[in-house]
Amino acid sequence: MPDRTVERREDDGSLERSIFASFARWIEQQLGQSTAFVLAILSVGLWAASGPFFGWSDTWQLVINTGTTIVTFLMVFVIQNTQNRDTKALQLKLDELIRANTAARNSLMSLEEKSEPEVEEIKSAFVELASTGEASGEGTASSRRSGPVDAEVQNPP
Repeated sequence: MPDRTVERREDDGSLERSIFASFARWIEQQLGQSTAFVLAILSVGLWAASGPFFGWSDTWQLVINTGTTIVTFLMVFVIQNTQNRDTKALQLKLDELIRANTAARNSLMSLEEKSEPEVEEIKSAFVELASTGEASGEGTASSRRSGPVDAEVQNPP
């Protein structure tokens, strides 16, 4: 693991959280490689090959069961941390695109913070908008290209 100095963050103030985040990123990078998969296959193969030496005993079976259970349990937290971080980054990027696009609806920023009924209400409004747009011939690629943002793309400064 690379030597990193972990500093207390001003935003959340949690040293433990940043240590876990650094560790989770390191684990994510290591286990996301094909080498990790090959090592896992070799471990299972070694365990299976050792079966005759241990007489296929209950203890022999317990070793693989316990090992895989512990690894699975711990990996749930690493995967959840990674997914949360990736989701936050993606939401920030989308919010920036919405903010920067003058034709976009800024009300959609932070949509992930709204309640489920509010999201469903917005979704049904967009479904209705799409169905009325299709009926009137709007919503095609050619009709969407007439906005101010697309004019800038077609005629750069």
